[in-house]
Amino acid sequence: MTATVTTSGSRAIEVRDLHKTFGKNEVLKGIDFHVDSGQVVCVIGPSGSGKSTLLRCVNRLEEPTSGRILVEGIDITDPETDLDAVRSRIGMVFQQFNLFPHMSVLKNLTIAQKRVKKRSTAEAVEIARRNLAKVGLAEREDAYPAHLSGGQQQRVAIARALSMDPDMMLFDEPTSALDPELVGDVLAVMKDLASEGMTMMVVTHEMGFAREVGDKLVFMDGGVIVEEGDPREVLASPQHERTQAFLSKVL
Repeated sequence: MTATVTTSGSRAIEVRDLHKTFGKNEVLKGIDFHVDSGQVVCVIGPSGSGKSTLLRCVNRLEEPTSGRILVEGIDITDPETDLDAVRSRIGMVFQQFNLFPHMSVLKNLTIAQKRVKKRSTAEAVEIARRNLAKVGLAEREDAYPAHLSGGQQQRVAIARALSMDPDMMLFDEPTSALDPELVGDVLAVMKDLASEGMTMMVVTHEMGFAREVGDKLVFMDGGVIVEEGDPREVLASPQHERTQAFLSKVL
């Protein structure tokens, strides 16, 4: 299949007039949005605002009702596009860890490498061990998910995504299922990735992370982008009254 390629400079992700409807419920109402290569873009907003739906549309886990989504210039809403090839460039980390409970940590990290990337066992293990070390879990490769804390499981999930050599990472509220004392270890791994130049789109409630690490902050409400800008400026002095009301409750 041939893909439609549209030049969009250094933009890793570009969303144009995106709409998503579930039945009669319009969840996304004409979103225009982009993430530049090497940027960390944090998306915040109340529950039901459409932020996770936007993220899932970027990876086509949800099918857009209308609009266009470009990943590294390739239109993934074009039916001719090889979606699996584009998805192989995108790492995804969910709120729930989605690890295989019957497999060790190491096998969780090697199975997709071997099946999708066609790597040998030796190569897959070497890459898996390197990424486990990156997230601080080199000594837990033989453990099973049930024997790990939630924070450790999420770090394994990040290492699994990194083992597929993605160009960018999507995080869907990666710390919201964790006990508060476990959040810091996961955010530290994400900060390290950002410092290495990984392109990241992060749906999050962690305002401190957005302020410290984010290059752009996007506030969504009611299926639209209400406000966006430098995280420090938006958090310190939001311009829109809806943003002001939301931040007054969460900060």
